[in-house]
Amino acid sequence: MANTAQARKRVLQNEKRRLHNASLRSRLRTYVKGVLKAVHVGDQEQARSALRAAESVIDKTVGKGVAHRNMAARTKSRLSARVKAMGNAAQ
Repeated sequence: MANTAQARKRVLQNEKRRLHNASLRSRLRTYVKGVLKAVHVGDQEQARSALRAAESVIDKTVGKGVAHRNMAARTKSRLSARVKAMGNAAQ
């Protein structure tokens, strides 16, 4: 247990930050799932718009320090490859 006032305050701050970061990570996963769902359904236009929205959310979470930039780059690359493959398969 925290013994000093500073330590008690840090416990409260850490819990508040943990909950906020969890919310941001959840939002990130939700947007990624939206792209994957659109790809699975086969709606190319919806997949493209979902990809744009997901890339924005991914970049914002990296900027806030919640996600690592390499994870973001890897995720965006994989999602865009899936959306691009949809376009190639449709032709």
